[in-house]
Amino acid sequence: MTRPAPLLLLLAGLLFFFALGNHELQGSTEARVAGIAMAMHLDNNWVVPQLFREPFLEKPPLSLWIDAGAIRLFGGTTWAVRLASAFAGLFSVMLLYTMLRRFGRPQTLAFSAALILATMASYWSNVRGVGEDSLLTLGVTTALLAFYQAVRPDRQGSSTGAWALFTAGMVIATLSKGVLGLAMPGIVIFAYLASTSLMDKRLQIGDWLKPALFTLLALVPLMIWLGFLFQRGGMQAVAEVLLTNSVGRFSGSFVEAGHYEPFYYYIAKLPEAFLPWNILVYLGLWHFRKSLVHNRYHLFFSVWLVAQFTLLTLASSKRTVYLMALAPAAAVLAAEYARVLLDWLKTHKPALHKHHKTVVGSVFTLAVGCYLIAAFWFAPRADVRQSFVPVISQVQTLKDEGREVVLYRPNERIAGASVFYLQAYLPILQTEAELHSYLGAKPGNVALLDHTDDLAAPVKVIKQMSINRQPYYFVEQ
Repeated sequence: MTRPAPLLLLLAGLLFFFALGNHELQGSTEARVAGIAMAMHLDNNWVVPQLFREPFLEKPPLSLWIDAGAIRLFGGTTWAVRLASAFAGLFSVMLLYTMLRRFGRPQTLAFSAALILATMASYWSNVRGVGEDSLLTLGVTTALLAFYQAVRPDRQGSSTGAWALFTAGMVIATLSKGVLGLAMPGIVIFAYLASTSLMDKRLQIGDWLKPALFTLLALVPLMIWLGFLFQRGGMQAVAEVLLTNSVGRFSGSFVEAGHYEPFYYYIAKLPEAFLPWNILVYLGLWHFRKSLVHNRYHLFFSVWLVAQFTLLTLASSKRTVYLMALAPAAAVLAAEYARVLLDWLKTHKPALHKHHKTVVGSVFTLAVGCYLIAAFWFAPRADVRQSFVPVISQVQTLKDEGREVVLYRPNERIAGASVFYLQAYLPILQTEAELHSYLGAKPGNVALLDHTDDLAAPVKVIKQMSINRQPYYFVEQ
């Protein structure tokens, strides 16, 4: 392998960008985030993200800024709003390769770990979707790899560049997910420093102060945005970002956020968390447990995986996508254990070992090929069940006929999709009295609903459509 970096860039680029825009928005997250980004572009309001024409302050707006900027540059296409996630995934893969080489790991191992990361099924699918989790993972990965580079025992030369990279990673993480972007790398750094302090039986204050000080520096961009947000929405808006939507989701006090699952939720997800490399990840984590005291490299990546998993397990709000930030550590452990297996094979089964390059190359080729087929063939076919386009096209048809259309108590999915595809706002009604007043005000007025069973007065359903088993009703008086 003489030129692994260009090859890795080519393969990761194919995995993340091939046929990126050949299917419509799918799922609640894509529709919601794309709609908020389109609203930011339409209103030219880069401070307060909005959904339903109301502030939507679940998290800081870094991903929305990039998505809205892509819409402005390339137009309102699904390809444009997926670019931020795809580039974040690509940068994470290339950074992992680069930093592993800095850590002194062999070229083949660094390449394998980075390609394992790129071919993890959950990582690949999230990188190719609209959302902020790919950016969060980039920020967390950058911060943690830079931190280890700065503090690793065998480091040579100045650590200034590593701390600068750490600061950049923390900026990305906190501007992507706020408090969670602070907690995800923070819990790993705390656990690693606590472990090394206990092993060394001494406390080095400098090792604790440096990440704390550079983290404070990294919070400056977030504080600037919060300052502008305070000017627009007051302390209530700031508290909604930092407390309600962060601490509240962790503790469970913010009931409206949803995604609340039992504590064993992620444990039950372990069989699918890092497919198709699961077995290598878990066997590697178990195999290296005996070397953690003497091998700080193994300790760091093991702590990365276990500490973040523990933090997410303790949180009340849980989703599989939150495990994405663990993927780089899992990829390293998988690659390291694969190397152990190959060394064993070389010693005990030399006849088999001489074919290992062919086998490994075939496995990676098969994985990449399957993902490209899925991107080109299966993702567009999912539009039949998951695309919002048929419903929004019906809205546009009615508007072209001169009829007025409104949304009645819309969910986040249809509200976001309507703004994105129409590149305009539909009026929103919240009470049944408003609905019947609107329908009776003018013949031909139409409302779009996702339920009719709780209406006290009857309405006439003129068309019913479904998106992923969720019915939508076009109604008139």
